[in-house]
Amino acid sequence: MKENIYRDWEIKDLTKEDIGKTITVSGWIENIRDHGGVLFLDLRDTTDTLQIVSNDDAMFAHLSKESVIKVSGVIRHRSEETYNPKLKTGEIELLVSSLEVLSRSLSVLPFDIRTSKKVSEDTRLKYRYLDLRNKEVQKNFKLRSDVLHFLRNKMYDLGFTEVQTPILTASSPEGARDFVVPSRNFKGKFYALPQAPQIYKELLMVGGISKYFQIAPCFRDEDARRDRTLEFYQLDMEMSYVTEEDVLSLGEDVFYDVFTKFSEKEVSPKPFRRLTYKEAMDNYGTDKPDLRNPLLIKDITNILKDTTFKPFQKSYIKAILVSDIGDKSNSWFNEIVDYASSIGMPGIGYLTLTNDNTLKGPIDKFLSEEERKNLISECQMKPNSVLFFIANRNLKLALKYASLIRIYLGEKCNLIDKNKLELCIVKDFPMFEYDEEKKKIDFCHNPFSLPHHGIKDYEQKDVLDILAYQYDFVCNGFEMASGAIRNHDLDSLVKGFEIVGYTKEEVKEKFNSIYTAFQYGCPPHGGMAPGIDRILMLLLDEPNLREVQAFPTSTTGMDNLMGSPSSLTETQLKELGIRVREEKKNE
Repeated sequence: MKENIYRDWEIKDLTKEDIGKTITVSGWIENIRDHGGVLFLDLRDTTDTLQIVSNDDAMFAHLSKESVIKVSGVIRHRSEETYNPKLKTGEIELLVSSLEVLSRSLSVLPFDIRTSKKVSEDTRLKYRYLDLRNKEVQKNFKLRSDVLHFLRNKMYDLGFTEVQTPILTASSPEGARDFVVPSRNFKGKFYALPQAPQIYKELLMVGGISKYFQIAPCFRDEDARRDRTLEFYQLDMEMSYVTEEDVLSLGEDVFYDVFTKFSEKEVSPKPFRRLTYKEAMDNYGTDKPDLRNPLLIKDITNILKDTTFKPFQKSYIKAILVSDIGDKSNSWFNEIVDYASSIGMPGIGYLTLTNDNTLKGPIDKFLSEEERKNLISECQMKPNSVLFFIANRNLKLALKYASLIRIYLGEKCNLIDKNKLELCIVKDFPMFEYDEEKKKIDFCHNPFSLPHHGIKDYEQKDVLDILAYQYDFVCNGFEMASGAIRNHDLDSLVKGFEIVGYTKEEVKEKFNSIYTAFQYGCPPHGGMAPGIDRILMLLLDEPNLREVQAFPTSTTGMDNLMGSPSSLTETQLKELGIRVREEKKNE
């Protein structure tokens, strides 16, 4: 057995071979039991748990759970009837000869450490240091450490140079809302926390660091969701003189290697399935499809273009076919109707193909014989199958609702193999899109992406038809990485920003560093950024990113542990040149 150089012993190293040895161990008191003159104490360190035994009542007097103690004594064999097969040390115990209290805990705890994952999240996060003692929670952070170690070594082995880019930077319009930091020395001016190291990594390419990576913190002032928090980490990488296929192949290696090493689930073989953005939206209603779900979305707008059913008129109509559910009860279908209502749909129609090849359902009476025939044929309906209809006059909403219904039906019908990590690559994103709220053209994804034919695309195509060398890696319905071949042509880059409403002078002002640097010779380059937290979330089957982050904020963005965001004192505000504006109720 190997002794620890920092402490006397680690519990995980104790075995039956140590019976008879006098040892010293330290840790937290997990439990205390009095069995009529014989006292038992479960001692937990960061590696395992060991039963401690004493016949002296006074030795365990006034001890409380989660106090930190140091005990010495002899390792002995437990009686066979008291074996604990759940513990690696379940056949041995320590007969204590001396005990020292290193730090006392309050006798009343906010929750039982062993079952902390069942406590409300707000309470867990408020007492996160206690929650972290839970073995299930600690397992997440041991894996996080192992994954980071593995990824770093892989990047070093591939010849990448690790570089740390600044946390305090300039605000720039990159798609999300910035976190800003006021400057004391330059009153009225602000730093920003980086949404990603986008500009810095491109400047590194200009600087000749041709293969760069870092485990980069990213900050985005957005509403939290299960796969996004205010702060997250990504494996940021960038390379000079690469093609799109070079980057995609590297990404495949990274994801395949990390998932096969750290998960027992079935991982998609390389090369991963490639989908264009259009294919993903047409077939799945989303650019991050869960390919474990076999259901597809079909556009039937043309089939029902002359429909007399008013909710479908002048609408985009999508359909999803599900086999072998035509004999389900009315209550089963009512649950689908209720779900549709819960996501904002005015309703959902459906038709069943009976065994005699006729359609039945609430909207059948509105169909012509030709429409019935075309639906059965075009949607490849079989007896006992059901066709669900999603319609909306707004195409984006029609696709959004169809995507959500597809996911719901896949779950409800048990069509999704939970033992798979199904990866794909979505590529050829549009460079621009029309923003209905702002009533203007905006970037669809990354403004620094290279359009397929450079500046010629801007000059010769409708801008909404321009495609970019932009790609995402997707797994089980989550965006796992985003990347692009960058636009290193300054004229083309400026033209892209002009299309969304910036003047050349504004581009020069807002992106002065990259605008100036590109005038001194910039190699073509591209890269990507796998999300560390999302990788861990999938590896561990955790429901949200907060479970794989040491000190996350709550769903509302509050840090219950540190009490942030918090108010500043008047002295601090004055030093920063800031006055807090009271918001009026009617504003």
